[in-house]
Amino acid sequence: MESLRGTVGHSREYKLVMLGEGGVGKSAIIMQFISHRFPEDHDPTIEDAYKTQIRIDDEPANLDILDTAGQAEFTAMRDQYMRAGEGFIISYSITDRRSFQEARQFKQLIYRVRRTIDTPVVLVGNKSDLVHLRQVSVEEGKQLAREFRCPFFETSAAFRYYIDEVFAALVRQIRQHEVEMVQGSVRKGRRNHSLWSRLKAPFHKTQKSKH
Repeated sequence: MESLRGTVGHSREYKLVMLGEGGVGKSAIIMQFISHRFPEDHDPTIEDAYKTQIRIDDEPANLDILDTAGQAEFTAMRDQYMRAGEGFIISYSITDRRSFQEARQFKQLIYRVRRTIDTPVVLVGNKSDLVHLRQVSVEEGKQLAREFRCPFFETSAAFRYYIDEVFAALVRQIRQHEVEMVQGSVRKGRRNHSLWSRLKAPFHKTQKSKH
């Protein structure tokens, strides 16, 4: 994946939403991704938005990333960005079992708003460098990702482990989802055309019999 920051040109914009309980390192993941630096202090209650341009699989991509506050609860504002977001990163800390349990609540919140299981999602277990404080095993993370049917990464925002891979995987999911949607529309259009042709067939016969 190659950075395109500062370049000019049109490219597709992807609206990404970062979810997770407060203190799991959501903002640190984004800051490392965008500016290659680890923030020493950050107010976890503040929601913020970031923009950057990168290249993924030789295609440019403008990323519009919303960094949300913690709490997996329903609010009018959260409803809006759940609907507007195209892809979601659900993050937890491997040092905090509660945040891992909350990850499932965030996934349910996405479904509650969007009413589909096909929304692009990536599951992230952050703070992988703090192995001596681990409360959630790698296998537990993989199992939850299988339940979510999504990619899974253990990251370290402090050391920038697998940070780029998370965002690249999410953009690839969105692109694949769009391809599948188009293909589904084409197939549906063909089925509708075929059904319409069958429905019209008796009328054609009636018209011909009148001539």
